[in-house]
Amino acid sequence: MNAKPTPLSGFPELLPEQRFVEQQVIDSLRRVFELHGFAGIETRATEPLDQLLRKGETSKEVYVLRRLHETDTASDSGMGLHFDLTVPFARYVLENASKLEFPFRRFQIQKAWRGERPQEGRYREFTQADIDVVMKDELPFHFDVEVARVMAEALSAVPLPPLRLRVNNRKLIEGFYRGIGAADPQAVITTIDKLDKLPAEQVSALLVSDAGLSGAQAAQCLALATISANDSSFVEQVRALGVEHELLDTGLAELAAVIDGCASLRSERFEVEASLSLARGLDYYTGTVFEIYMVGFEFLKSVGGGGRYDALASDGRTTYPGVGISFGISRSLVPLMSRGVLSSDRKVPSAVLVALVDEESRASADAIASALRARDIPCEVAASAQKFGRQIRYAERRGIPYVWFTQSSDAGAITHEVKDIRSGDQVPADPASWTPPTEDLRPRIVIEEKTQ
Repeated sequence: MNAKPTPLSGFPELLPEQRFVEQQVIDSLRRVFELHGFAGIETRATEPLDQLLRKGETSKEVYVLRRLHETDTASDSGMGLHFDLTVPFARYVLENASKLEFPFRRFQIQKAWRGERPQEGRYREFTQADIDVVMKDELPFHFDVEVARVMAEALSAVPLPPLRLRVNNRKLIEGFYRGIGAADPQAVITTIDKLDKLPAEQVSALLVSDAGLSGAQAAQCLALATISANDSSFVEQVRALGVEHELLDTGLAELAAVIDGCASLRSERFEVEASLSLARGLDYYTGTVFEIYMVGFEFLKSVGGGGRYDALASDGRTTYPGVGISFGISRSLVPLMSRGVLSSDRKVPSAVLVALVDEESRASADAIASALRARDIPCEVAASAQKFGRQIRYAERRGIPYVWFTQSSDAGAITHEVKDIRSGDQVPADPASWTPPTEDLRPRIVIEEKTQ
């Protein structure tokens, strides 16, 4: 390749220090998921097109697979790359139902592909993390609370700007819309879902023109959408609107249970909010719905979401209901890293650079490095026997905090010293016992206080 390649828009590639940040976030999420009994799975990248498009998801612009030497360019393999992790998970449950133990708690951290227009936070290739709980026939409501708590705990542990989990309930809003006499509650839900993109006046007009509501009914729907609370006080605010319906009662009780169930996880880094403007227009959600936002970066819109779906998958005899939440790893991290909000304090894993006196001493330097690695201390040997000042600058450019020096006396005695190049301190050290402080063993994520 002679010409410099042109980057592919929508396919982010990370520098080593950025990849470390991503790996740390993934490892942190995985640890918390596993602590709660969620088992990790990975599904294939491709699914049959009839499965990918079974809910009419053509707007996802599925990437279709075609063999390069296919003579008929109009034909394809009948397969496409999955655009999320829910569709392949539903298929996975059906294929393996006889081998799985229910309730089946699963987490999945994997890439997906979506042929949409690339923009900040939206990519054609991206990594996301999903958790779900699935049962046979009936899924008790307490799992809605469980997945919210698990994701809240997991996201509280990752080094990101503060996050907000917004929660609503489809039964609540559908019951409210039925209580005011809406003829097509789903049309109202789809229209209310536009509130994060359009002004309230325009949404009100659409409720009349597209959803068939009167002006008074539209006003009631918008009044409901303005309600939000960090505790169950939203219940009384909804009651004050004077609408009654059995489904509304159920939805209020379920949403209050989720909000109260997450109360102990609230912190400066993580908020949980009942947000009655949240609708999530997809019609397969049947109860609790979630969306995740980064505080100060709301221009990215939601960086995660999910909810309960009482018909995740069915083989005609058995139905498998589920509830889950997805977190967009690429959607969150890539914009933060590109803006300098998230970074790593070093470009390599090495905590120690073993300096070289000359090339003849490389074998001895390798032995020192091996002794350090045997005790899980990441290290590397200098690339060449330059002046020590240059070797120190080599370490500085990479963020390696320590440089190891070895000297031999005329009598043949060997001494070792290690230098902290940040402070300048240099002390005697033994390769068999010296260990850096725990915080220096691995690169650390650095967070800068910036917003949009």
